[in-house]
Amino acid sequence: MTILNGAHAVVLSADLSQHPRSLGLSAQAAGVALRIADLVEVNCTPESALSAVTFLRSWAEHAHRAGAVTADLASPLERLRARYGLVPLEWDLLLLAGLPEEHEGLAGTFRALHPQGAPRPTLGLAALLADPDGDGRPFIRRLRAPGGLISEQLLQLGGDGPLFERSLEIAPALWEALHGVDAWPDKPARVAIGPPPPGLDGWLQLPDVRRAITALASPVARTVVLNAEEEAVALSRCAAMAAASGVPLIAAQVAGGDIVGARLLAAHAAVRGAVPVFCGYAMPHDGAPPASCALDLTWLAGPALVCCRPGAIHPTGLRPLLTVPLGPLSLDDHRRAWSQSVPHLHTAAPALAVRHPLDPALTAVVATDLHSRHQLGAPTQLADVSAAIRNRAGISLPPGVALSSPDVTWDHLVLPPEPAQQLYDAVSRLDHQRLVLEDWGFGEQVRAGRGVRMLFTGPPGTGKSLAAAALARAAQTDLLLVDVARLVSKWIGETEKNLAGAFDVAERTQAVLLLDEADVLFGTRTQIKDSNDRYANLETAYLLQRMDQFDGLVVLTSNLRQNIDTAFLRRVDFLVEFGLPDAADRARLWRLHLPERAQLAATVDLDVLARMYPVPGAWIRNAALGAAFLAAPGGGPITRDHLLCAMRREYAKAARPYPGEPPSGHREDGT
Repeated sequence: MTILNGAHAVVLSADLSQHPRSLGLSAQAAGVALRIADLVEVNCTPESALSAVTFLRSWAEHAHRAGAVTADLASPLERLRARYGLVPLEWDLLLLAGLPEEHEGLAGTFRALHPQGAPRPTLGLAALLADPDGDGRPFIRRLRAPGGLISEQLLQLGGDGPLFERSLEIAPALWEALHGVDAWPDKPARVAIGPPPPGLDGWLQLPDVRRAITALASPVARTVVLNAEEEAVALSRCAAMAAASGVPLIAAQVAGGDIVGARLLAAHAAVRGAVPVFCGYAMPHDGAPPASCALDLTWLAGPALVCCRPGAIHPTGLRPLLTVPLGPLSLDDHRRAWSQSVPHLHTAAPALAVRHPLDPALTAVVATDLHSRHQLGAPTQLADVSAAIRNRAGISLPPGVALSSPDVTWDHLVLPPEPAQQLYDAVSRLDHQRLVLEDWGFGEQVRAGRGVRMLFTGPPGTGKSLAAAALARAAQTDLLLVDVARLVSKWIGETEKNLAGAFDVAERTQAVLLLDEADVLFGTRTQIKDSNDRYANLETAYLLQRMDQFDGLVVLTSNLRQNIDTAFLRRVDFLVEFGLPDAADRARLWRLHLPERAQLAATVDLDVLARMYPVPGAWIRNAALGAAFLAAPGGGPITRDHLLCAMRREYAKAARPYPGEPPSGHREDGT
């Protein structure tokens, strides 16, 4: 059908692809258009009214033929009406505000009628619709009062000037949503919620979680709060609870003070029959963590979810709150998460659950990379899982922290039997946590926690850091090296912040955490004489707390055992002493650090060097490397003189007296 609207020809054609619910909305809007046509005909001059009246009636006739008005309780418009308890007149005003979005010809009609030329109906026209006899203005004014359509952000005011010359506009993207289209406004930013990841079955049975699931399925106004550092973790819990309660969710980033954004989210959730999820993870443009903000949802009908970092948003008002914990998660939960997320590694799921007890949400993310490798034909080993975790971590390392993937094996270590056995036992303890703590009941009976805590003591250069690297390689994970001296700050609270950053990275990557030269923090705590002593002890207490909570392997090194606070010694699972190597071990170290491809002169006797120089392994490593570079300009071989020169320099660096050179005719038996 083609009709004239002013000077323009407008084509009306039926959209056969529209859903009956969408056509029903158009039919309801057509009823309001007919009433507007009658009002315009009565209140405007015939010359100015003819075009508008003709178009409004023609469009309405067409819309009525295309769709019928039905009482579909599952339609978006009925959901909105039920959620907000809209009376017929309020619904008429929503339809009036949506008419310009229905057809460009309707927008042109309202433009011709608007005193400011805007393609919208005015509040004066809305007042006539409310009461053709002219008593509708009090009702229109109340739209801005608490609980009114404008206050609820279902309708908005546009333009300037006197109230009844201003435009009446429907909330952004709401008309499209009422048509069943998944449209969304520019603000607030929408947040996608995926399906719940595997591995949360046990968590869903926790009493607090069961109560939250019941609350989400109820029409009673309650707020369920989830606090998590990782947004993906919080959203995964929301998705799991929604699936268990049978309700859909819709989420957006809403700051605590953004009442407009909060109400828009609520309106779009109502149209979709969904529970709104208010997320507080958006960061300011300057990158600084947002300050804690209040969020008052007293006005909201029905259940709601709030998820944010701890302390970022605190709900206020009289609305009941339910706080949901993130855990605990058992080893069986982690095993199911790995087994179902990465089916081609299901046989390795028990080992992965022990080595990488990630949150199931993060396990699902890492699984996407492992799936891709598998589809491309690349074999997936346990070491590849560590690499995928590291690549996905999105890590921002604090100062003094370095992450690496060591290639140090047990063969690189030269240790007496007892220290070496303790290292093997530490890795075994990681592997058998489920058996001992859960299957055998030690976790509950003696309140034993997960994780392994080790203290390495001994002089510098005796292999403490190298042993930590070998532990990481044996555990098939990464090494997170923390220079504790650099982590400590003179500023109050800064040390705890740096420590928190280091532990957060270790928890996300499940790396072996090496706190090098930890005497700075774990030295014997002092009596409190001033504020500096008080804050130093607080830093030590914080580190003890984070170590107790860490379920991976943490290693602390110290040059002097007596410097370590007894409060920490009580928490240690393994105390490994790294002493100076004896002559036999020094000979093994010389052979370990001189590769077979390196040419040694016939005059070189490594056993003699081992007996002559009682030094730690790091000195031997440095001397071997230094001698090689001394020999390199001549193309080799490495001679006795090269090795003695390099060793003499090691003594000089340490400011220790050089014992001298062994006699050139010294025999291997020492005579």
